[in-house]
Amino acid sequence: MVNSVSASWLIPTQVEQQIIAAIDLGTNSLHMVVVKVEPTLPAFTIIAREKEPVRLGDRDLTTGNLKLEVINRAIATLSRFQEIAKTFNAQTTIAVATSAVREAPNGKEFLQQVDEQLGLKVDLISGQEEARRIYLGVLSGMEFNDQPHIIIDIGGGSTELILGDSHEARSLSSTKIGAVRLTTERITTDPISDREFNYLTASVRGALERPVDELRALLQPGEVARLVGTSGTIETLAAVHAREKLGLTPSPLTGYQFCLKDLQEIVHRLRRLNYVERAAIAGISESRSEIILAGAIILVEAMKLLGLDTLTVCERSLREGIIVNWMLSHGLIEDRLRYQSSVRQRNVIKTAQKYQANLKHSDRVANFAISLFDQLQGKLHSWGVEERQLLWAAAMLHNCGYHVNHAAHHKHTYYLVRHGELLGYTETELEIIANIARYHRRSAPKKKHENYRILSKNSRQLVNQVSAFLRLAVALDRRQIGAISQLRCDYNFTSFELHLHLKPAHLNDDCALELWSLDTKKAIFEAEYGVKLLASLDLAPSYIGA
Repeated sequence: MVNSVSASWLIPTQVEQQIIAAIDLGTNSLHMVVVKVEPTLPAFTIIAREKEPVRLGDRDLTTGNLKLEVINRAIATLSRFQEIAKTFNAQTTIAVATSAVREAPNGKEFLQQVDEQLGLKVDLISGQEEARRIYLGVLSGMEFNDQPHIIIDIGGGSTELILGDSHEARSLSSTKIGAVRLTTERITTDPISDREFNYLTASVRGALERPVDELRALLQPGEVARLVGTSGTIETLAAVHAREKLGLTPSPLTGYQFCLKDLQEIVHRLRRLNYVERAAIAGISESRSEIILAGAIILVEAMKLLGLDTLTVCERSLREGIIVNWMLSHGLIEDRLRYQSSVRQRNVIKTAQKYQANLKHSDRVANFAISLFDQLQGKLHSWGVEERQLLWAAAMLHNCGYHVNHAAHHKHTYYLVRHGELLGYTETELEIIANIARYHRRSAPKKKHENYRILSKNSRQLVNQVSAFLRLAVALDRRQIGAISQLRCDYNFTSFELHLHLKPAHLNDDCALELWSLDTKKAIFEAEYGVKLLASLDLAPSYIGA
């Protein structure tokens, strides 16, 4: 089977009740939720929420960089979040950054600064991965009953549209329109002029038309989807609507509904007010008053294009999705979200199929690479289960570059993996996978290679060491016919010799080409680990791995 190597990833881990903090570095605000995870249910309970409108999306209009004062404000806020998490005895803090940091030229430098100053590692995630985690968050708070739902999340820098029915998402999209981005780039008048309002409305509609068409095409004949809205913009609009209609804001807001006609009336009023007057409206905070109009226009145009008249609010979104994703990765969810636990494997295989890779060959190479990794763990290296997963993904995808051209296909593989649509991975993990796959042949990693130079020191070490395993694994299936069926590693700590005992699939096959290929590829492995590599065919019955 193609995914035989990865089956062990899904073994549930015994985890005691834990306190987890999840931080979302959004374009408009930094959010944190602190939850108590109950692994026996499995479920989580939110015990604290924090929010600070830092405005990472207020970037330098000339360079696109995050501004120094905004960076300092963000770091101070994150430090405060850490202190709050400590008061709740949080054992783990998970943090992700989205569009503002993703698009800023100095975004990665900012995340490195956060790591150095606070010891907080922040994962940079793609727009599609953000949409996937939003989906997980909504599923944790609403019952879909296997019926199609469209989720819209209007952020500061992007808007996510998701189609799902409680099973795997049918569509995940992220569009570069958001409340902060549009306000900063398109609105110069206050109150907004008719000209700017009309231009803004038209540009939003133009940006949404394609993702909405693609989403609607995935609805089955006769299906009518329910619209669910998340994010601060939608919660604010719901609060304004509820105060006007009910005289109060429901708590919780999840499940509250309002219609397109009422929303259009709210927008009509908001466009006539300046941001100070909007801030005086019950339910709209001062920081939200500046950007609420742009966010409301996005929602109006999305509902019109989708042909849906009613929206239901859900207060769970990306932060909660971060928690659910953590629970999935630790084997704690085995009910209606169980399919998500294998999202990485399925997307890797889907990508390999997309680029017409030889899956049987890829699977054999992945098995050999993981066998080497496992047998030499604690002897030649000390990497763990997370690095093992990245090696498996790189091995499965190492030959994707053939889809572009045979010449320099390892370089094409890097590009296809790095800029593909692999869900379940952070931007850093994608960069590592792409580099491991890129160095399965030809030269060793070098700092003059930009793709390698941009990695952190620890990531470069990982690429150096595990790509060396991949080189050997590729050699072991040189003819791509499965000539070697198993391998066993015998490492001598005194002589620093590593002996590979190889079992041929057929006794009359001398595997000369595989042995030759190993001999030509072993130099980089030997230099990296300081060992001498020996290989021989062995007919002994006892083998480990593969």
